[in-house]
Amino acid sequence: MVSMVNIKNIGRFFVFIVVGFVTIVVGSFMIRGTMHMWDNQKDHKTDDDKD
Repeated sequence: MVSMVNIKNIGRFFVFIVVGFVTIVVGSFMIRGTMHMWDNQKDHKTDDDKD
């Protein structure tokens, strides 16, 4: 019985680490995409001003 409890705790800890890692990766891609959109908006504004 004691070993089953330890295996469940280790499993929960492993899942916690994996979910945290995935959250960080997805969040970084979202921030990167937002920055890319902002850069494109600035480029379009400068192109319109030049015309």
